[in-house]
Amino acid sequence: MSRTLQSTRHETLRLFLIEKRKKAGLTQAAVAAKLKRYQSFVASIETGQRKVDAVQLIAFAEAIGFDPREAIKRMMASKDD
Repeated sequence: MSRTLQSTRHETLRLFLIEKRKKAGLTQAAVAAKLKRYQSFVASIETGQRKVDAVQLIAFAEAIGFDPREAIKRMMASKDD
C-alpha cells in the first residue's frame, strides 16, 4: 500500500471534492463555515496537504450536498499506485 497523500486514490478524492464544491457554487470559505472550520482547513485538503478520513468525507458530503458513496465509487474505480 502506498502512502495515502501521494496515492492516486487520494488525488481522485481531492479532485472530486473540488469538483463537487464548484458545481454547488460554494467557495472554500462557505464550505468551511458549514463545517465550522477555517477556510485554510478546506484549502489544505483541496491542495493535498491533509488527508480526509471517513467521518470528514461524510461531513463534506453534507456541507456540499453529495452522496459520499459517489466519492468512494470514484476512488475504487481509480487504480492506485
